[in-house]
Amino acid sequence: MNGLQLIATGGALPGRTVTNEELSRTVDTSDEWITTRTGIRARHWCTEEESAATLAIAAAKQALERSGLSPQDIACCVCATLSAPDATPSVACQVQRALGLPENRPALDVNAACSGFIYGTAVARGLMATMGGRYALVVGCEALSRLMDQTDRSTCVLFGDGAGAAIFELCDAPFAITLGARGDEAIHAGGPCRTGSAPISMDGRAVFRFAVDALPRCLHAVLDETQLALDDVDWVVCHQANSRIIDHCVKALHADAAKFYKNMDRHGNTSAASIPVALNEMAEAGLLKAGQKVSCIGFGGGLTWGGMLVTYKASPFGRGVTEGDGEGKAGKDKTAAQR
Repeated sequence: MNGLQLIATGGALPGRTVTNEELSRTVDTSDEWITTRTGIRARHWCTEEESAATLAIAAAKQALERSGLSPQDIACCVCATLSAPDATPSVACQVQRALGLPENRPALDVNAACSGFIYGTAVARGLMATMGGRYALVVGCEALSRLMDQTDRSTCVLFGDGAGAAIFELCDAPFAITLGARGDEAIHAGGPCRTGSAPISMDGRAVFRFAVDALPRCLHAVLDETQLALDDVDWVVCHQANSRIIDHCVKALHADAAKFYKNMDRHGNTSAASIPVALNEMAEAGLLKAGQKVSCIGFGGGLTWGGMLVTYKASPFGRGVTEGDGEGKAGKDKTAAQR
């Protein structure tokens, strides 16, 4: 069994919702300016009591509960983040303790910025190939509000906080993964602003050029490896950086826009959390169906990029998700608006 299938998801959003209108009262911007350039209308920022770790724990607990598995079934825990509250213990180790995962299983963080969830999935697959096991927990979590200059309108309007978790099972279903990196400071983040380190900065034009090249390149790579066509894929879930990036690629690919899920209007750019948050939202909304093929594409700071093609099959042991569970209703309302 060389592939992975997605069997359960979880998600967590922090307690503070920040709208474009609220930001327009503190920086020189407007709802129209932000929305037309990014597609973002609101984002969530952590309260004082919340962090990337607390969000990761909540999302991971939900995914584990929905999977119907026990903590002893999890072979490894990998957390993708660039905004961990501590250098050590890692977020993954904090998740391991909170969920009671066995102590003889690896738990570690990876930092590949907005591609982190794809990198984390590849690491989890490699760990199971090396050390055994059948099920892996992969989390993407961020508290980017702690890394921002909230008076800088070029960045504070873009980023949000959140966490998404996924449980993968080794299987023989169609699966492919591709990764890449090119050292570049087009996106740069120092330590948390409270420490005096440099906050997030970004060369927007350079990042746009990079993203519209990386997205289709990753998509073609996983399609070629699985010998599938885009028409065979049910969903494409991209890193939710900017609606213009996705729209540009949809047009260039002559693709069906309805396949490309979007939720940045509600969450902004949540870096490593954006893909798993979207997957969880889709599962809660009933959009993910057993047997569907999903391509996930990440691109961002590093610069890094990654793509995978995975099959969704809800765990036969789990309780699944129902309407009203988490963000389910919001997901359904958004999907109706998109279509």
